[in-house]
Amino acid sequence: MSIRTAIVTGASSGIGEATARELAQQGYHVYVGARRLDRLRRIADEIGGTALELDVTSEDSVRAFADAIDNADVLVNNAGGAKGLAPVIEADLDDWRWMWETNVLGTLRVTKALLPKLIASGDGLIVTITSVAAFETYDNGSGYTSAKHAQAVLHRTLRGELLGQPVRFTEIAPGAVETEFSLVRFAGDAERAAKVYEGIDPLVAQDIAEIIGFVASRPSHVNLDQIIIKPRDQAGPGRFARRG
Repeated sequence: MSIRTAIVTGASSGIGEATARELAQQGYHVYVGARRLDRLRRIADEIGGTALELDVTSEDSVRAFADAIDNADVLVNNAGGAKGLAPVIEADLDDWRWMWETNVLGTLRVTKALLPKLIASGDGLIVTITSVAAFETYDNGSGYTSAKHAQAVLHRTLRGELLGQPVRFTEIAPGAVETEFSLVRFAGDAERAAKVYEGIDPLVAQDIAEIIGFVASRPSHVNLDQIIIKPRDQAGPGRFARRG
């Protein structure tokens, strides 16, 4: 039996890195993709995987990435993120473009490029990491919430379009996960990023990775359509029970 192959985007840190490690433990050969190739190579060396440079906002980069992968059984669309936190009247269009290019078009590019190989596997799985922001809105977050809504609609549409094909689709929508997410959103402001998780017990990347591992280990007739995961201290975007 040939070794099954998993592809994880945004794999140089956080949920992506933890997922790559989890799937490698399950016996997958994992292709890790991201822009930070030095980090990727270290992760790939540690898990016996393959590091491939990937910029999901570039057609050429995605094409080269997909061409380097012979077979695909599992795709985890994890690349994405947020930039800024501003009301619509003060919206930074460059931030909006980055969020839509990364979360929406990035997911589209990678999925479109690898879909034929996932179908050809005879038992494919696409996991897309969206967010609780794909279900709700919050003040000052319209750039991110609109992008996550669009990314989720893309993923959910594929569920119907490929009905009858040997590919499963799972949308995983995390709440507050303590990763580099807020550091990126606030342009490296570590103090501001830390306040997002202040007084709560947030999720960590491994929590999400273990759920992805569970999804990947289900029998081929079982499709877990949507999984929403939040810390116990979180009821929704921006609604937390903070201590101290």
